[in-house]
This record gives sequence, C-alpha cells and structure tokens, in this order.
Amino acid sequence: MRTLLLGMGNPILSDDAIGVRLAADFKAASEPLPELDIMEECSVGGLNLLEVLRGYQRAIVLDSLQTSKGTPGAWHRFTAEALRETIHLTNIHDANFATALELGRRIGLPLADDAEIHIFAIEIQDNHTFSERMTPALERAYPRLRTAIFKEVRELVRDSGAAETTRPTPPNRQSLLTSAATALRANQRQPRTVSTVCLSTN
Repeated sequence: MRTLLLGMGNPILSDDAIGVRLAADFKAASEPLPELDIMEECSVGGLNLLEVLRGYQRAIVLDSLQTSKGTPGAWHRFTAEALRETIHLTNIHDANFATALELGRRIGLPLADDAEIHIFAIEIQDNHTFSERMTPALERAYPRLRTAIFKEVRELVRDSGAAETTRPTPPNRQSLLTSAATALRANQRQPRTVSTVCLSTN
C-alpha cells in the first residue's frame, strides 16, 4: 500500500515545528522502504494538500494542535473519518482538510479513504513566536511522545505491505481549482444539510 508520511508545520514558528521535526527524525531513524514516501516539511493547507496526497492509498499526518485545556506534549490519534462533520461545501476559499478531501473525491482525484488517513496531533503551547526552538514544555515532552508516536507509525507502515502503485502526475493548481469550482456548483444545485463548523488539524 503506497503510503505518505507527512510532517505538517512551520519550522520557524516555535512549537508549530513539531510535525516537521517528528517526520525528519522518523526518516533519520528508519530504513528506506519502497512503499513509503516521507515529506518532512509541508506548510500548505486546503486545496493545495490535494496535490500532495494525490495517488497515495494511505497517509500518515504529523501535525500540531492547540486546545484551551491541552497539555503541551499530549497527543491524539484519529483518522479523517473524525473530521467528516466539519465538511463545508458552500465555498472553496480557505477549505479545511475535510472539505478539501471531499472536493478532491468529487472531481475524481485518487485519494486515500478517510479510514486510511491517520492523523497524529500533538498539543502545543506556542505557534506564533518566530523561533527555531520549541517551548521548554514541549521539548521536555518530546522524547516521550517521539517514542510513543514512532511505535504506532511503524505499525502502520508495516501494515502497508510491499505492494507499490505508480503515483500519477499531480494536476496544476488552476485545473484543480476549476474542477473544484465545477463540483461546488453541482453541489449548490442539490441543497443538502452540511455542518458549518470549520475545523483544522493545524
């Protein structure tokens, strides 16, 4: 199963670098596998993510999360199935992760099923300060969370098997936006009840 390991975040925004750091460390600590591609740093969102995820049968996303009562270093694991309630198809501007996936599937892009998109979200303290260092609280928690997350990521990678698929050439952004707009117009002609809540894993 062709798998993408994706480190989300900005390496110069303090704790926002956690996903990037984890992806880089996982790559350094692991033997290359033919069915696994690792993108250590990805800071795009919305529809731009479709160009990154296109053609993979499984995705493992390492990202940050900031909640009001979260403890830096605590982490959560879930699949994209948990984000379905956040789909909002009334426009494509600043589309969140779930909305981008839904639009991508509607225009026929080969994307992993929601059940095969695994998200590891790490609670952080600061993602606004320009710094190449994470906060002391997250640095203290890093060795523990790194060990725990790597164990689960390795289990997912082992489950991927050795089968490979050829990754199609990504579409250009203009054609992707045009197709998404067409899907949006079709959706607007067929009224349906959708959640207006927009959540992001970032």
